[in-house]
Amino acid sequence: MVREEYISATPGTDVQRPDPQYTYNVGIYGWRKRCLYLFLLLLIIILVVNLALTIWILKVMWFSTAGMGYLQVNSDGLRLEGESEFLYPLHAKEIHSRKDSPLLLQSSHNVTLNARNSDGNVTGRLSVDLDMVQFHSQLFQINSVNFDEKPLFTAHDSDTAIGTEKLRVTGPEGALCEHSVETPLVQGVGEDVKNLTLKLESPTRSLTMNAPRGIHIKAENGDLIGLSHLDIAFHSTNGMIIDAQNLLLPDLLQGTNGESGTSEGLYEICACPDGRLYLSVADVVSTCLQHSRDCQ
Repeated sequence: MVREEYISATPGTDVQRPDPQYTYNVGIYGWRKRCLYLFLLLLIIILVVNLALTIWILKVMWFSTAGMGYLQVNSDGLRLEGESEFLYPLHAKEIHSRKDSPLLLQSSHNVTLNARNSDGNVTGRLSVDLDMVQFHSQLFQINSVNFDEKPLFTAHDSDTAIGTEKLRVTGPEGALCEHSVETPLVQGVGEDVKNLTLKLESPTRSLTMNAPRGIHIKAENGDLIGLSHLDIAFHSTNGMIIDAQNLLLPDLLQGTNGESGTSEGLYEICACPDGRLYLSVADVVSTCLQHSRDCQ
């Protein structure tokens, strides 16, 4: 500190002030001052560089008031334009694409979609692998795009239901059913209706058709052929009706001539006016008229 002395004197008098014995300079001088200026200069340079980097990052990442780059934030959620890569799991309530473009999910290994409950447990999983598509859930259902949202395909542990009006099998080998099939109609469908062939075959087992209200077999433009290695048996409690103009049995065995009166165990087939068939004991002449009371 500098000590100063003040001497009061009357105006007009000449009083000589004494010289101070010690003089101190107030402030920073020398190398300290140069270091301070250098520190301030470095601080200004750092601030300018940080500001320039911040502006460059904002420009490169396309930051704006609406979002960042292709990612826009609005009241409905997030909107992402273009292709994006997610390195970690994505949690979202709803994902949909633009109205004029499809939604593409692509992965080098597989794509897995999980549905969880409130406890965090997985209740459903859809996994698309390199060689298969797996779905794990209690029920799998495909609905129609119409307003009624009719179920087209439903798969459950106990059964599988197809809700379409027709089930078309276009494979050259047809459909292979290891167990029973329940359906109201089996029909051959194709472009050439006149040359269609419907074939029901059981190579190693038996083929059985059961219906509580009857079985109708109809061939409008072709023949109906039934082939069997053994016998073809028709059983009915009320009778069997064959509605045809001609009934041909061309490959029946013809009996040989035998002595008269040895017709035990031989019968002839008789027809009623309404088309019913019945057996009559064979004789030298026809015995159908004798047993025609069966037609009443």
